[in-house]
Amino acid sequence: MKYGVVAFPSKKLQDLANAYRKRYDPHYALITPHMTVKGVFEADEQEIKDVAKAIKAITNKHNPFELNVSKVNSFAPITNTIYFKAELNDALAELHKDLNSNLPGNAPEFTFVPHVTIAQKLTSGEHDDIIGQLKMIGVDHSETIDRLHLLYQLEDGSWTVYETFRLDEDN
Repeated sequence: MKYGVVAFPSKKLQDLANAYRKRYDPHYALITPHMTVKGVFEADEQEIKDVAKAIKAITNKHNPFELNVSKVNSFAPITNTIYFKAELNDALAELHKDLNSNLPGNAPEFTFVPHVTIAQKLTSGEHDDIIGQLKMIGVDHSETIDRLHLLYQLEDGSWTVYETFRLDEDN
């Protein structure tokens, strides 16, 4: 089964992301707006119990972190994905590193760019038509993220929460 670790932003940021995702993201119905902290990996029923214990140990060592979303950006020309870019701070970088070092799966293929996807699988023409407009509208949002979620993928391609982990505020 496929799993991943994400942070869900507040309803305010999710609503803003969904305003674009409805039109520009074919995965709109499959998963709530999120920031991936540990990309997709595979595990069986026994392995995922060990993974959950490892995530619990990791979240016990990390404080909640600030999520500051300050602009709209794109991964073009690699992919025609448009996203709300979150600032990479030390707390988030360490959490990402810890999860990727201690959980199954391959090392990340790309440098970690914390973000919330708002458009993907666009043609080059679609991408070019909307990226400038979205950059002009922009985004400015800050909040504290105090929990992570281990998700799993269902047969229909949608994702749902397996377990939620609170980041330890006493560190």
